[in-house]
Amino acid sequence: MEGQNQNPENENVIENKNLNIWEALIPVFALIGMLAYNVYVYGDDALSGSNQFILLMGAAVAAIVGAYNKVDYKMMIEEVAKNIKSTSGAILILLMVGSLAGTWLLSGIIPTMIYYGLQVLNPTIFLAACVVICAIISVATGSSWTTSATVGIALIGIAEALGISLGMTAGAVLSGAYFGDKLSPLSDTTNLAPAMAGTDLFTHIRYMTLTTIPTIIITILFFVILGFTLDTEGVADTASILSSIEASFNVSPWLFLVPVLVIGMIIKKTPPLIALLIGTLLGGVFALIFQPGVVAAIGGSENLTFMSGYKGVMDAITVDIAIPTNSEVLNDLFSAGGMYGMLGTIWLIICAMVFGGIMEAIGALAAISRALLNLFHTTFGLFASTVFTCLGLNFTASDQYLAIVVPGKMYAQAYKDKGLAPENLSRTLEDSGTVTSVLIPWNTCGAYHSGVLGVPVIDYLFFAVFNWLSPFMTLFFAAFRIKIKMLNEAKAA
Repeated sequence: MEGQNQNPENENVIENKNLNIWEALIPVFALIGMLAYNVYVYGDDALSGSNQFILLMGAAVAAIVGAYNKVDYKMMIEEVAKNIKSTSGAILILLMVGSLAGTWLLSGIIPTMIYYGLQVLNPTIFLAACVVICAIISVATGSSWTTSATVGIALIGIAEALGISLGMTAGAVLSGAYFGDKLSPLSDTTNLAPAMAGTDLFTHIRYMTLTTIPTIIITILFFVILGFTLDTEGVADTASILSSIEASFNVSPWLFLVPVLVIGMIIKKTPPLIALLIGTLLGGVFALIFQPGVVAAIGGSENLTFMSGYKGVMDAITVDIAIPTNSEVLNDLFSAGGMYGMLGTIWLIICAMVFGGIMEAIGALAAISRALLNLFHTTFGLFASTVFTCLGLNFTASDQYLAIVVPGKMYAQAYKDKGLAPENLSRTLEDSGTVTSVLIPWNTCGAYHSGVLGVPVIDYLFFAVFNWLSPFMTLFFAAFRIKIKMLNEAKAA
């Protein structure tokens, strides 16, 4: 995943001895109750603004609890500011992804991906192929975010053209993307987890394969079986869709140069913002070269001029555009929101960071983690408490990094005391902290992927099999003591 906090390992865990566990849980219960009622009232429209305000109300409850426990208001605001600052990278990336999606639509890159994808991917194998394709791209780039923003968007488009559920497709895309995010040495979370636990990167990756490989195999089998159950009789007529794409765009394999260059830059460790900016600008240039008529129409002119070209590309980067075709399926598909389309997601992230920042400032995150640590005394209990802490922090702190850093710092000694090698902790942090972040709508990862793919979290939640199965797999291995390395084994090795 792309970095949000440049040095998350330096995050301080704020303790508050005056705050008991029940006081720490008051904001959590209040937030759950308010969100549940809000979703009941608004349904799918809850993320249009009302949930954002509910997060602020949850933050207000946390602030009241903090004030009661003599936490300085200024300290709470400083922690909120620190949290929001830590997401500045994610916010800028979201804006660039919006602009990239706009120019890639205008230039015909996304339509070309869909055009060739429809000819190669039939409905039966489509979902399983999504998992494999995204896994390969994510391992190569180390980034689930880049995978969603490039091939993920194209696969969602192919699914819509084929008449396949977008929730299923998004679940398959994210399953593959997070498999790669977990195992790639280029991923920042894959580097962060062993740093927190006290082991080295490649020991951590090798140890992760024990739970990750079975999980991805089950995931692929799930989508293979699901593919055979799809009703292919209702699938859209791909021949007419292909002809509609050809009628609206100049389709050319040369357009694949741009996504290949962007993925190549990410693999070469080019900062994501730079790679996405270059991808956006190249998309604009290719639009002028390959789709002059489309650009002119978006720019409000019959013929391409300097002014209409500038306006067409700039509109694609910044605001809503729609490219009409003679296919109803494609008319819905060939629209993009540009940077403007990402503002709702950014709004959600900022409000989530306010809640997470105040929960951190009043010591609630540390209190909840400490209570879970003290709740279990067996080896399995230690693994279980780590899993629940990571899940809880993804829910309350709304940040994937905190879900790795806080339990990593708090549980490291407990694993040593049980005689467990540190890679047990680092693997559990990834199996429960990294992958589940995308399952929570107001977590930075859930908000990002939902915004980029245009699919609500609730729609893909069940189908993100790899993501929700991973914590169960790590608990299964712990319960039956399968490949649980002890400190004496690690030293002997």
